Order: sequence, then C-alpha cells, then structure tokens
Amino acid sequence: MQQPVRIAPSILSADFARLGEEVCTLEAAGADWIHVDVMDGHFVPNLTIGPAVVKALRPHTTLPFDVHLMISPVDGFLDAFADAGATTLTVHPEAGPHLHRSIQRIKALGKRAGVSLNPATPAKMLDYVIDEVDLVLVMSVNPGFGGQKFIASQLKKIAAIRRMIDATGRTIDLQVDGGIDAVTAPQAIAAGADVLVAGTATFAGGNYAANIAGLRGA
Repeated sequence: MQQPVRIAPSILSADFARLGEEVCTLEAAGADWIHVDVMDGHFVPNLTIGPAVVKALRPHTTLPFDVHLMISPVDGFLDAFADAGATTLTVHPEAGPHLHRSIQRIKALGKRAGVSLNPATPAKMLDYVIDEVDLVLVMSVNPGFGGQKFIASQLKKIAAIRRMIDATGRTIDLQVDGGIDAVTAPQAIAAGADVLVAGTATFAGGNYAANIAGLRGA
C-alpha cells in the first residue's frame, strides 16, 4: 500500500561550506529524511563525499540519513557508511557482483537496505530481492549530476514497481530521484511513489520550508 509522501532533500544541492547548518535548516523546514548522494567518479561521472562527511553531519540532526551509494565496487564501503550513521544504504545492481549478498550485509549491519534502478535498468532486476529490501529507488535521471530533466519513461517503471511492492504485502518505500519539481512530483506520486528526493527544487530561492511544503502538497 502506498504510504504518505515523504520528502528527502538531497544535500548535493546544498552549500558544501555550510553542510552542518544546511542539514539543521532542512530539518526545521520540514524535511522527512536527508538524502546523501555518494559518487565515486567511476560508477558515475562525479565525485562527492565519503563516510567521514556523513559521520560529521550525524550530530546535526535526528532525521534519517538516506545514503545512496553510487560507487563500484560497493561492498567494501558498506561498513564504513553504516558506522558513519547511515539509516538506509541504497546500492545499484550493477555496483557489485552479488546484489543479494550486498543486501544481506546491509541488513546484518542493522541498516535498512535499498536498491536503486538507473533509467535503463528494468524493474525485473528486483524479482529475486523484492522480499528482502526496505526501499526501491527509481532514478528518473541518469545519476551523476543534479539539475537534470525528469525522464518521463520512468513513470511506467514506477507503476510497475508499485504493483510489485503491493503484491508482497510488505511496507517498502518507493522513492524517485531526479528532476522532481512542482510538475513532476504529482506525476511520480500518481504512478505510485511515496518518497521524493529533491535537490534543486528544495534549495531554489532559499525558502526551504515553502519548497518542501509545495512538493508534499503535490
């Protein structure tokens, strides 16, 4: 069953010189989660932050840290990000040789396990892990950069995954990341999403509370 919509601002769009303050401000503005984009310059064409930054941010908020690991190979970093304070660790099927083993390790670390699907990655990649995961992340842009345009073909994938989730009878978050704004947010929600990652749309204009409320109202 589709859950209430939650907003997970991506700190990729934050002021990196003031990350601690930014996280505090996001919590005060009504964010539900903090989305942390981890990029390695190899799996995706950008380089962002590591576990030391996540650990430094952890005392600044009580919100869940939703850590999206766009790194390959990913398994060697799971322990470090778990120790740093991640709540959810989300991995890509292409980021390691054994997706099920990666999910098992995340769960063994006491964390929520997520799987992220790139635009060209089919929903059927979830067939044999859907009963193990806590979150599915549909990338509605190609990962690596903020500010990209929403890829409309992903709406069909969101709807297909919604059906998969409902068939399990389990509570699994269905998250969408990429090009989320006042127009695409309601489209993603109508297709079945219940967690929206928003970077540019959250930080635009500096009024985080109004931006988050606008997305939630979608």
